[in-house]
Amino acid sequence: MQQQPALKTRNTNPMETSPYRKPLALCAWLLLCFAAAATGAFTSIGAWYAGIRKPEWNPPAWVFGPVWTVLYCMMAVAAWMVWCDGGWKKQMKPLSLFCVQLALNALWTPLFFGMHRPDLALLDILAMWVAIVLTLLAFWRVKARAGMLLIPYLAWVSFATFLNFTLWRLNP
Repeated sequence: MQQQPALKTRNTNPMETSPYRKPLALCAWLLLCFAAAATGAFTSIGAWYAGIRKPEWNPPAWVFGPVWTVLYCMMAVAAWMVWCDGGWKKQMKPLSLFCVQLALNALWTPLFFGMHRPDLALLDILAMWVAIVLTLLAFWRVKARAGMLLIPYLAWVSFATFLNFTLWRLNP
């Protein structure tokens, strides 16, 4: 008796075959990154930051918004590029690392500005720096361009770490 070849089953998930899948995923990564940024909206910088001692090389306040906007966009595109290479199922480790560093990123503003704790914020940003390095390396292994997109983020967080350290030392 001859066996019938197995019939191929059609994919019934419209999102997996939809031409909108990748653009919607990019929007989701952008929303996730800017949700981390939104912790700043719930934290008032107020008079505390204005009154603390700062180094001469402290950037003016207007610099931070545009820099972070560009960085969050680059981060989202990098995560999306990795996600596009197999989704969560295939890229669980690099995308999980990305989410860890993003959670640490979201935590920094409430620690520093909300609780007025540059010491705790410094511990957070040091952990974030390590998580960014691990994420960058994991992304690089999947897609070099995705890793490259995180280099400016790592550079800025390196600068921010030194600034956080300096502010902590100047304001015991």
